[in-house]
Amino acid sequence: MEEFCLPDGEEASQRHHREEEPIEAHHLYPFGSPVPFHTLTHLGSVTNGPEAAKTSGWARLELGFQGFQQPITAREPGNAPSDQTITILHAKVAQKSYGNEKRFFCPPPCVYISGRGWRMRPDDTKAPGYGDSRYGLIGYMCLDSSANSLDDTFKLAFDDLTNHRMFASAKSLYISDQDKRKHFRLLLRLFLSGQEVGSFQSRMIKVISKPSQKRQSMKNADLCISSGSRVALFNRLRSQTVSTRFLSVDRHAAVASGRQWTAFTITLVQGLDQGDYILSEGFICYSSVVKLVCTETGVALPPMVIHKVNKQHAILDVDEPVSQLHKCSFQFREMAHSYLCLSNDNLIPHQGSFSSKDPGRVVLSEGCCWTIIGVEAVELSFNQNLAPLHSLVSPVPVITGLQVSGGGHVATLEVQGENFTPHLKIWFSCQESETMFRSPKSMLCVIPDVSVFGESWHCMRRVITVPLSLVRSDGLIYRSSYSFTYTPELQPPPPARGAGGAGGRRKDGGMERVEEDDALLESIHQEFTRANFHLFMQS
Repeated sequence: MEEFCLPDGEEASQRHHREEEPIEAHHLYPFGSPVPFHTLTHLGSVTNGPEAAKTSGWARLELGFQGFQQPITAREPGNAPSDQTITILHAKVAQKSYGNEKRFFCPPPCVYISGRGWRMRPDDTKAPGYGDSRYGLIGYMCLDSSANSLDDTFKLAFDDLTNHRMFASAKSLYISDQDKRKHFRLLLRLFLSGQEVGSFQSRMIKVISKPSQKRQSMKNADLCISSGSRVALFNRLRSQTVSTRFLSVDRHAAVASGRQWTAFTITLVQGLDQGDYILSEGFICYSSVVKLVCTETGVALPPMVIHKVNKQHAILDVDEPVSQLHKCSFQFREMAHSYLCLSNDNLIPHQGSFSSKDPGRVVLSEGCCWTIIGVEAVELSFNQNLAPLHSLVSPVPVITGLQVSGGGHVATLEVQGENFTPHLKIWFSCQESETMFRSPKSMLCVIPDVSVFGESWHCMRRVITVPLSLVRSDGLIYRSSYSFTYTPELQPPPPARGAGGAGGRRKDGGMERVEEDDALLESIHQEFTRANFHLFMQS
């Protein structure tokens, strides 16, 4: 059998660009464009990803944070901010352990640390007891109910990766039958040079007793795998934990790893007969063609047909929804009866053979049987440059949605999320906005006028997209994956007053009066916005 190398040239359209240079103000707001007919408005439609800058309204940036501009007084122009990023990857479901058995979470929860802000002074790294990594970083992970119990806490050992990142995984976490909860969270505590950075929570994890073998219905939709969601795949030979291998990506190629696992976006595809494919929505069902794309690098595997596996047999005539922790196989669509297979830590194509007893089944090797599970990712980014030394970062506020009210010069933005406090302010790029705290899940702010982003804003006729951030009163900056887009109102210009039959000097005077009137109206609009907002706060 010849060794098979998966293609590494396929890149997904949603490829992440995590190491882009921060956008400086003079790059964000170039001047010299044609004069727009009117001012800019805040209203528009909701868009995602890189297309957000081409339309209007607010958008969540799926390409990662594009750079927050601190005030010029806070840092020298041109210096990149020293951000600190924490990424927690974990499964959506966890099997409960019974009696003395310990069903460790698989794939194990893992933590990625990145950003320049984690670098320490040389003297700090020599402190005794804090030499586990080059940054003197120590982490502990446990269930949220075991925060005060050392017996159920796993100490993370961080390993250095490329691109100034670190990685650690909690391989021995489990939930016992004494815990009667149906859902729980993981709790991560980080210490830098002996000082606590903060506590960070995962997303909610559902507890199950064992994988369901029944056909899933809409009542158990949370156990189904939906198109566009993130999944992890692992193979376990002879049901031995030590033989577990995860489908991963290394150096832009798909590999099998016993140490790290990769989150893949699984998507239903159609129209492969014409050479191109169209992404589809809905639940992933067996016998469907799917596309697996690495969420970190954008590396994509060839289109494959997913089949249900039972006792090392691929069942070809099953079309039920794929469920959590099901065993499945992946048949290459362009290679007849060839399946993705693990052999001696290598990925190869395996030629299946039809069963002599049932022509609707294909006999597979054990390396072709993959377990699929949905995964979640929590990414938190912050900057401590302006915050007091040794101040706790947690609880980290997270933005989950935006809602615009009003328009033009009288516009407000409702920010929805978690862990909000009265000590937070909403910033539009380098501009602080007037903010009102409503509840731990809601804040309201006045949308700054676009003129604050450049003196020559009247010379622009294009959309402007600025990142949104939350800044604590002590100077701690929380990054956000959301942005706000200003878009111009392309309307016919108003008729010039004083233009008919007048001399040149008189015409110039009329234009000057028009400009003065516009400036007066502009100031009245801004004052009205502030007054209206303050009245709303008092009420």
